[in-house]
Amino acid sequence: MTPHRISGQQRHRKASPVELNPVFVRPGESSEVPRMRIPRDESLPETAYQIVHDEAMLDGNARLNLATFVGTWMEDEANRLYLEAADKNMIDKDEYPRTAEIESRCATMLADLWHAPDPERAVGTSTIGSSEACMLAGLALKRRWQHARRAAGKPADRPNLVMSSAVQVCWEKFCNYWDVEMRQVPVSMEHKVLDGDGLDGYVDENTIGVVAILGVTYTGMYEPVARIAEALDRIQARTGLDVKIHVDGASGAMVAPFIQPELEWDFRVDRVVSINTSGHKYGLVYPGLGWIVWREAQCLPEDLVFRVSYLGGDMPTFALNFSRPGAQVLLQYYLFLRLGFTGYRRVQQTCSDVATYLAREIGSMPAFDLWNDGSDIPVFAWRLHRGHTENWTLHHLGDRLRMRGWLVPAYPMPADLEEITVQRVVVRNGFSRDMADAFLADLREEVGYLDSLDSPMPGIGHPQAFHH
Repeated sequence: MTPHRISGQQRHRKASPVELNPVFVRPGESSEVPRMRIPRDESLPETAYQIVHDEAMLDGNARLNLATFVGTWMEDEANRLYLEAADKNMIDKDEYPRTAEIESRCATMLADLWHAPDPERAVGTSTIGSSEACMLAGLALKRRWQHARRAAGKPADRPNLVMSSAVQVCWEKFCNYWDVEMRQVPVSMEHKVLDGDGLDGYVDENTIGVVAILGVTYTGMYEPVARIAEALDRIQARTGLDVKIHVDGASGAMVAPFIQPELEWDFRVDRVVSINTSGHKYGLVYPGLGWIVWREAQCLPEDLVFRVSYLGGDMPTFALNFSRPGAQVLLQYYLFLRLGFTGYRRVQQTCSDVATYLAREIGSMPAFDLWNDGSDIPVFAWRLHRGHTENWTLHHLGDRLRMRGWLVPAYPMPADLEEITVQRVVVRNGFSRDMADAFLADLREEVGYLDSLDSPMPGIGHPQAFHH
């Protein structure tokens, strides 16, 4: 559920009916339908389709949205499979046993990709997205910590979780919803990501784990998991505290294995007990799919797994949702078969090449300073060069680009760096070198226009362009 505040102007519009184009009105049908109430009478399928189609048509062009990480394109064969599987309920493993088997195969494939010691004994599940996967990871960390504390006769009522101040908002939700103290290590110009520096000031006996991000949402940078683990090793040697790591690989866990295979961030790092990713980001599936894998069964407390009798079968489940689509799981399996390791490597390398090309070109413009160069995941950010202008900001540039169809968010960096505003580009599958050149041409033209101003742009407040 997404809460909405309705302005007076919006309230007036929402009260007005939806009028139908006379061309689409069939004999005997009403020429308008209520906007906020279920209509009293039926409509023909063609009429209902046209209303919804026309409404959705007003959304932006997803191919020009350089803000989102979420996949927006799949092949025709995948689209056909999606439609064929639209009725499958992932939770009903008795009715759809092959879909359940394919889910298990995909989780094992990911465990193998992420170097689990014994992939077939690793535990994993699909989720609605990475946010749900993060919630499950946090719950497992909390429950393991509680069991250990109680077994030692110690209180277990003040858990905390350590992470960077640049985490995605789902971690704030987890800590809020499950009564866990959120301990954020601030990023700085010297430490742009959580890198283990000063970690001993945040970790104590109540720490349930440390979250390392493989692809920070703000900038796309990797947090060095191995260095974080080394810092925790030193803390354990001094204090005896054995603190584990969860890797939030929403984006990077489907990039690093293919184009940075030598980087040790996954289960090769002994302290890593769980990893999540978004199938619908660089997993290349349509929205609605995440994955989480635990190193081995003992990393997921058994009392978190429910065994329920549902629709004729006995089924173990660990999820926040119950009924949910199974189609995206089949699409993930389709892509694993369709692309294989080599195909994924080509796709991700192409995205990386476009991102680093764009970063070089934008970084060479006098107006900008790069924050990072897109060499981790295919994402990079830049800031306005100090002293370049007093007449415009990155928010104004974002507005100008939006008029050309490009959605490029401008937003403040997290706490302690909030005075710095950056813009960010996410390069996804399908954003070609030609499209990058078209974007660069528009960017240069709009920067030229803004630089030609002889007085400041109006100081109208800009709402936050992107929520992390």
